[in-house]
Amino acid sequence: MLVSWLGGSTHAATRASSALQNCLAYEHGEGVPRDPEKAAACYCAAVRRGNAEAMYALGWMYANGRGLARDDAIAGTLFSMAARKGHDYAKRMARYTGPAQGKKPACLQSTWAANDRFVDQVMTQLSPAQADVVALVHELAPQFGIEPRFVLAIAAVESALDPSAVSPKNAMGVMQLIPETAARFNVRNPYDARQNIAGGLAYLRWLLAYFKGDVQMVAAAYNAGEGAVDRYRGVPPYPETRGYVSRVTAYYRNKTHAYDRRIVESSPVVAPLRFGQ
Repeated sequence: MLVSWLGGSTHAATRASSALQNCLAYEHGEGVPRDPEKAAACYCAAVRRGNAEAMYALGWMYANGRGLARDDAIAGTLFSMAARKGHDYAKRMARYTGPAQGKKPACLQSTWAANDRFVDQVMTQLSPAQADVVALVHELAPQFGIEPRFVLAIAAVESALDPSAVSPKNAMGVMQLIPETAARFNVRNPYDARQNIAGGLAYLRWLLAYFKGDVQMVAAAYNAGEGAVDRYRGVPPYPETRGYVSRVTAYYRNKTHAYDRRIVESSPVVAPLRFGQ
């Protein structure tokens, strides 16, 4: 019988979905040779799909050094992610590891960070689910006055067009909306692809107006927030943000995009572009 992460009971095993049974088997050596690295990779794939049980299980491995180097900061991030999704045991563990520091395991590092052609690869190797997302973007983007290719560049870098994606900072869905942004643009279910994309489009439309169509600034703001772009009067010097902007603009090659100046008063850090509507 599988040993619970809390010791003694079979709570984790009985609650685990069938998708997690292989992860559990590798972690505990149940029916297969024990392989913590395979278990961690298996859990991490489920974490990317937003599975709270996997977040908790992977956090437990890091918290206890179960086949992985012990790292309370990573464990805290994973426990906090699971706790935000209502996982009771994760809430208890988060009290011991403390507030999430944002540190995440290597398996959750953004794939695009090491791959300059990531967006092109995503767009040329579409799964049926990703193809559905592309179709939604093409349907919805014109309603917000945004070119689909720009939206797809953002969505591919954010989530690889995955409606179930979740980040350590609790950014959710195709457009990786954090809870505050979801609420700001009236997205009730961030894991509903249509709602999520519409919310992301509303935010992009706002950013385009605020930064007067400057694509680099809009992309940077989508990643780091408009406040950071204002403070640095351009793309912030964060390696993640600069890599993000590079990958978005490698796919969407225009430096400017049409915008609706009626949406919001523009930022004082950019000069007007000639095609503001």
